[in-house]
Amino acid sequence: MADKRPEKTDATKQRDRRNMAIALGLGAFIVLVFAVTILRIGGSVAERSF
Repeated sequence: MADKRPEKTDATKQRDRRNMAIALGLGAFIVLVFAVTILRIGGSVAERSF
């Protein structure tokens, strides 16, 4: 049976790489914000009185 998907063009490959770079950058930013938040809160969360 023949593969009905068209072959990826250079533009499609370039777009896929760009999308992957954006996704990785966004993921790294989320991890960075999470790490900074945890470091700023520190271990004093359990000692706080509300």
